Amino acid sequence: MIGTLVLLFVAVPLVELYVLLELSKIMGIPQTVALVLLTGAIGGVLARHQGLRTIRRIREKASRGEPPPSEMVDGALVLVGAAFLLTPGVLTDATGFLLLLPLTRPVVRNYALERLGSGVKSGRIRIERFP
Repeated sequence: MIGTLVLLFVAVPLVELYVLLELSKIMGIPQTVALVLLTGAIGGVLARHQGLRTIRRIREKASRGEPPPSEMVDGALVLVGAAFLLTPGVLTDATGFLLLLPLTRPVVRNYALERLGSGVKSGRIRIERFP
């Protein structure tokens, strides 16, 4: 767990900084800054759209009395994708778009549900209900 946190908070920003510096050598500093701002703006619009769409699907299923597990995972993935897009960088933006795009999110969702299911079966993950 600590290794993962170190990776997230130290290694990823260092790699992002390196990629941005190399990209600015190729494209130029103004274009690199514009790219980061543009991906952030597009990502914000996409995150809002996908978030509202996911909420609407959750409400529709709830109104029919159906459980919305895949929609709940989609909501979490949209939230994480939006957070990645708020982080300046090329790699985090690519990851954010991967989580936000309707074509790629189901692949990530299915993988996440498989991991969750195997974690519950093995006992590594416990799900408790509150009364």
